[in-house]
Amino acid sequence: MKKTLYYIVLGLVTLAPGAYAQQTVSSVGRQLTLQETIDLALSSSIAAKQAVTNKTSSYWQYRTFKSNYRPQLILKGTLPDFSRTNKAVEQPDGTTEYRAVSISNSDMALSVSQSIGLTGGEVFVTSLTQRFDDFNRGIRNYNSFPAIFGINQPLFGYNGLAWDKKIEPLRYQEAERQYVEDRETLATTATQRFFEVLLQQVNHEIASKNVTNNQALFKVAEEKYRLGRLSRNELLQLKLSLMNAQMAQAQAATELKTATMQFAAYVGLPQGEKVTVMAPQEVPELQVEEQAALDQARQNRKEHFQFQRKVLQAQQDVAAARGNGGFNANLYATYGLSKSARNITESFSSPENQQQVTVGFSLPIVDWGQQKGRVKTAQAKLQLTQYTVEQEQTAFEQSVLTQVNQIELLQERLKITAAADSIGQERYDITKATFLVGRISITDLNIALQEKDQARRAFISALQDFWVAYYRLRALTLYDFERGQPLLANE
Repeated sequence: MKKTLYYIVLGLVTLAPGAYAQQTVSSVGRQLTLQETIDLALSSSIAAKQAVTNKTSSYWQYRTFKSNYRPQLILKGTLPDFSRTNKAVEQPDGTTEYRAVSISNSDMALSVSQSIGLTGGEVFVTSLTQRFDDFNRGIRNYNSFPAIFGINQPLFGYNGLAWDKKIEPLRYQEAERQYVEDRETLATTATQRFFEVLLQQVNHEIASKNVTNNQALFKVAEEKYRLGRLSRNELLQLKLSLMNAQMAQAQAATELKTATMQFAAYVGLPQGEKVTVMAPQEVPELQVEEQAALDQARQNRKEHFQFQRKVLQAQQDVAAARGNGGFNANLYATYGLSKSARNITESFSSPENQQQVTVGFSLPIVDWGQQKGRVKTAQAKLQLTQYTVEQEQTAFEQSVLTQVNQIELLQERLKITAAADSIGQERYDITKATFLVGRISITDLNIALQEKDQARRAFISALQDFWVAYYRLRALTLYDFERGQPLLANE
């Protein structure tokens, strides 16, 4: 009788999960590995598109900065400035008469200018033509400037162009690194979402198998109870276990559906597409040295440029406070040719020389300490920035070291949980077989079942923690330790 019951249960337990697995495979839809999930997220997700947009914006911002140091060609004009009105005209005897005026002024200028980054000034060449029409008197005059050469140079003041030339390249390098970091952060989040689905799949699989096993065990228990070999208390305990397993299965199905929907939305899958994930079969064996990770992080991460930029910007504020509030002077000088005539052709014939030189200055005599206060405030902010940058650098390096140590611990944890998962399954199989021949109680069987399920979930959790930590380490260092190359090469 014991052998007969054993074979009945064995048949029910082995056949039913197979049918469930077949049903699952036929209805899973699209199956994704971890790498396929990351590739999909990097190409189709909203976060990936945002990263690309931020990179494009930074690129054009840098292009705008570069254009400030290149020649600018500008065409300006007024075509026309017409006026028809009564205008007050002072007479020789001091009286005023109002005369009807109908005039038009037009002008056209073509200028080429070049900024001087070293001095903060500007040189330019301009060609200008002006036209005046008096319609009441039938007068038309032209005034032409075939060429005007000039310079506009601040003296002893703040040179914003020179500071931008130091800061903007760092900002651009920072943005380039930020794009790679965004992709690695995206891969980390996609990995988290992947394992959230995988864990719910495992929970649903466990719950479904538990329902199948409990159904089979309950049928055997009913036969044992009918034969008087099982108490009603034990039969009711098995029935309660079956009902609990069915409720757990329903709950697992709901949580799996929710996790799958969130996963699909994040990685950019079409709405309503069925998807399942497949657990990674292999994990990389990493041997990461702390100093090597620190060197790569310092070399590759945006912080390498960000820290320099923050200090330079604080120094820029000090220079601006000093240059804009004290003695300031400006040199404006032009040399050119000009001539007036009745027609445009004559206005360009045999022009005469013209020169203009202007030196303006500003010197505060009494400002009640405003200039000194601005400079001291900027210097204090510079010192605070230096301290803050030093603290941020220390915290950043500490986070890299922590992540390296965590990788080592997680690799060991993964090995232990994998072995525990295998042991838990084997122990449950032995316990179940022992229960069928009546050598242990239902309580021992339930304990073995719970330990098996806990071991399986612990393994999936360890797998998740390892892969998430793996991609976090990549994001912190922008270095692929598996292949031994910087991630910037794959940008």
